[in-house]
Amino acid sequence: MTAAGQHPTASSPSRAEQAQGWRAPGQDAGWLNPLHERFLLKLLVRKELRVRYRGSVLGMLWSYVKPAVQFIVFYIALGVFLELNKGTPAYAVYLFSGIVVINLFGEVFGNATRSITGNAPLVSKIYLPSQLFPWSSMIVALVHFVPQLLVLVVGALLFGWLPSPTALVAFGLGMVILLVFTMGLGMLTAALNAAFRDVENFVDLIVMVATWLSPVLYRITMVQESIGGTFWWWAYQLNPLTIVVELFHVAFWRYTPEVVEGVGLDPTLTAPGEPFGLWWAGLLIAGATFVLGTIVFEHSKRRFAQEL
Repeated sequence: MTAAGQHPTASSPSRAEQAQGWRAPGQDAGWLNPLHERFLLKLLVRKELRVRYRGSVLGMLWSYVKPAVQFIVFYIALGVFLELNKGTPAYAVYLFSGIVVINLFGEVFGNATRSITGNAPLVSKIYLPSQLFPWSSMIVALVHFVPQLLVLVVGALLFGWLPSPTALVAFGLGMVILLVFTMGLGMLTAALNAAFRDVENFVDLIVMVATWLSPVLYRITMVQESIGGTFWWWAYQLNPLTIVVELFHVAFWRYTPEVVEGVGLDPTLTAPGEPFGLWWAGLLIAGATFVLGTIVFEHSKRRFAQEL
């Protein structure tokens, strides 16, 4: 076998061998590998989960503990001390629906960035399609996301929220934009991190800043009042994370009875240019990012074994 990332040295298979399913070492389906190699992908996901919780007492319960502590800290600091909960009906739902977005973004982005360097023994010693590593990281992140989503749904129900077609469409669009955008970034930084280990530190900074550059902890109307009408306001609205967080607010917060009865759906919340109305821009930006990340990853993967 050849190591992942090395040029195959064996001659191309004959037509008879191709008819029997044989192929030259190192050849794969490119960005379609996660679909063609589902069995290997499942094995990598299981490996990631076993390694992460090896020796852990709580195991998967950490998927509840970490976001719960994060929510309590932010709620007390911002909701109680800064009294944001007084100006935002159902602030707990508003806050947590943004937190789950940022948590998923951070875990997918960070894990995908480290997916090649973190699996260096596999990448450098045996052939495995390299795309499987960032994609397995995304699936592991989704496994951790499901408990947080369940908590969010239960919390929203306690505030009187009921599922609706609008909520389901907003949630679906938000998930598609978030995963496509983050995987594009993740594959781009995974390729760069194999050559320059500083990249993963920059990614940690980006995740930290992203929490404050999207309307997770505060109302977006506060940003509009400060920089509305400027270039920075439009740049803020076109941030894919801003669009996704607002879509999650539409899905779980906006139509809770407390919000509708408390502040109503006033013009400042339903203007055509608001972020959740820019879902189409989010899809375009996410798609372009995914294409860029895939191209860079495909171009770089044959050097992974040497760089590691």
